[in-house]
Amino acid sequence: METFTATYLDHNATTPVKPAVASLMLETLGFPGNASSIHKAGREARRRIEEARQTIATFVNAGPRDVIVFTGGATEANNLALRGSGMARIVVSAIEHPSVLQSVDNKEIIPVLPSGLVDLEALDRMLTGNTEQTLVSIMLVNNETGVIQPLEEISKITRRHGALLHTDAVQAAGRVPLDIQKLGADFLTLSAHKMGGPQGVGCLVVANCVTVAPLLRGGNQEKSLRAGTENLAGICGFAKAATLVDFDTDHKHAVLRDKIEAELKAIAPSLKIFGFEAPRVHNTSMFSLPGASSEMQLIALDLAGICVSNGSACSSGTVKPSHVLKAMGASDAEAAASLRVSLGWNTSPQDVDYFIVKWSEMYNRIKSRIGAA
Repeated sequence: METFTATYLDHNATTPVKPAVASLMLETLGFPGNASSIHKAGREARRRIEEARQTIATFVNAGPRDVIVFTGGATEANNLALRGSGMARIVVSAIEHPSVLQSVDNKEIIPVLPSGLVDLEALDRMLTGNTEQTLVSIMLVNNETGVIQPLEEISKITRRHGALLHTDAVQAAGRVPLDIQKLGADFLTLSAHKMGGPQGVGCLVVANCVTVAPLLRGGNQEKSLRAGTENLAGICGFAKAATLVDFDTDHKHAVLRDKIEAELKAIAPSLKIFGFEAPRVHNTSMFSLPGASSEMQLIALDLAGICVSNGSACSSGTVKPSHVLKAMGASDAEAAASLRVSLGWNTSPQDVDYFIVKWSEMYNRIKSRIGAA
């Protein structure tokens, strides 16, 4: 197999599987048990799944009556929350992942401020006088800008108006501590592959004895909330990744992220950094160089062996202006010239230095064309 040698700075799209996770999954793949079987191998598979479930419960501080439903990923978990909740009214923020924004047709949109933070006054107004069963969905950490939403304040608003709260915490896992009870969420979504686990597995945490209807039917797996044979190796790898979260690594990312932003800003003073004035996770930087299209920058960096993105990886292979930046008030030109750099558990200072050098070389080649000083 060919060794992957690119400088990988797109961890918000997916982060490499950690070696200890891969080792456990390889061992598990050799195990024959189906957790729905009653024989010894089936019982052992069930034991491993329930052990993983408890690990995830501990990871998010779930209560004894909360339910963790393993899914095929965060997109499925988000859909299960929004479509399975049975709420008559769905209210979502303008900066959600497409798996939230596109999960239901009749949703209402909460605006965000230029900082990327949800407009809490607007949310309060939207819920005032509410008489319908309502679900509000607001992500904890934005996948493009890294902005952290004040979910505890948001949950106070939703509870005051009798609404349920779902949070997509995919990009928060491993970057900020997760405590579903402190956050006040009724549903919480996680994905393994954003925290050093495998792709294709995630979960929905259902808190406070809230009921949810399954999307997938035809079996009694996952407490009859998600039919289909459980992905044993994936679930075990997911739980292992949760045990390996190291917030010291996240603090190291702060130094590297700040270096990127300071040096690029010094090279190109017209550079705009999104969410700079709001609380952000340390691994993420999204910025715009007006006049230099995202596509052009991505191609130039790719040719230099650097992997970055211009936003969410959900629109496979496409380069288009970010709906997140547009919701924050960015101009068409700014949104069309944006890049996201996201760091991960194996990002080195050398990776960051190499990116800065190659981005600077690209800028020097094009600055006369884009009218930069």
